[in-house]
Amino acid sequence: MLISLDRTGTVESLAALMADTTAHPGVAGLMVLACDANGFSPEKLDSLLQGSPLPVFGGIFPQIIHGCDHLERGTLVIGLPVAPRLSVITGLSYPETDFDAGMSVIDDCGSTVFVFVDGLARRIGALTTALFENFGLLPNYVGGGAGSLSFVQKPCIITPGGLLKDAAVIVSTDLHSGVGVAHGWKVVSDALKVTASDRNTILTLNNRPAFDVYREIVEPLAGHACDPADFFATAKAFPFGIRRLDSEVVVRDPLMLADRGALVCVGEVPEGAFVHVLHGEAESLLAAAATTVEKAKASFGSARPELAVRMFIDCISRVLFIGDDFVHELEAVDRGEPLFGALTLGEIANSGHEYLEFFNKTSVMAVIAR
Repeated sequence: MLISLDRTGTVESLAALMADTTAHPGVAGLMVLACDANGFSPEKLDSLLQGSPLPVFGGIFPQIIHGCDHLERGTLVIGLPVAPRLSVITGLSYPETDFDAGMSVIDDCGSTVFVFVDGLARRIGALTTALFENFGLLPNYVGGGAGSLSFVQKPCIITPGGLLKDAAVIVSTDLHSGVGVAHGWKVVSDALKVTASDRNTILTLNNRPAFDVYREIVEPLAGHACDPADFFATAKAFPFGIRRLDSEVVVRDPLMLADRGALVCVGEVPEGAFVHVLHGEAESLLAAAATTVEKAKASFGSARPELAVRMFIDCISRVLFIGDDFVHELEAVDRGEPLFGALTLGEIANSGHEYLEFFNKTSVMAVIAR
């Protein structure tokens, strides 16, 4: 895999990187990871993407990762040594969208599947379920939610047809990989029943408005009132965790308040599920991130590659929570191999042995054989 970085974030520099990477012998596809601050739009990008002689895919994220740097402006272009097989799904939030039909164009799921979704879409959980039902756990999956910290939904998924909103791109490859997942958050409340929800919005907990229940738990722990006008300032340290059988809780990030005390999350929260309020310290999050490298390498079994690159998908809200110390999280996963990735609105992964999930506030490491 050929990893190239432009720090300027201009369309002209992206075009030059794409051309240089395309011309490199052995490159058969392009992954593009860009920063939201670049200001890319369909008007600026579509002709470039549509004119690419190689399949191109990726997303626009709050930040990207190159080595131990996390950048708010810039673009990564990764040249793949194998030809990717792409499916683009539009209308991700609409119940009538047929995910199975969209995935049927991929006749071979390969060994590693990259998945990038609009992180503010409302049916990401349904998409991951469809992925599991169509492809099972034979491949490894790695990817995440694209979008902006403005939490305004806009075009953010890079496809051969252009830059799309409310969409997903699913990319099967014959790359060999190992994946590790960890988060470091701890349960700090009793179980709460989601008595009413609408996809990614929790309406009531224990038959009461969700925000009323949430603030009663969080305010004593935070030591201050949870200001509805600045909800995420408190909520970033107190996510929800959905209890799964035989696995860690799956973290759900409450982003904002809605009408009547409802809480809008990144990713679906099923009605009838049981959730806990979680909390963590910087130290526990850093320690968890460090374990993802060993988990990823261990999932290769005895066939660990001598030469590998590492793709790190980490949640942007971990950056907001840890602050300036986030560089230590990147240092914790540094093993001297080439490292690239994105800071996302939700993470998509499995370990090859566990159910595919859309995570929040979670670190995902993929070690990919070169």
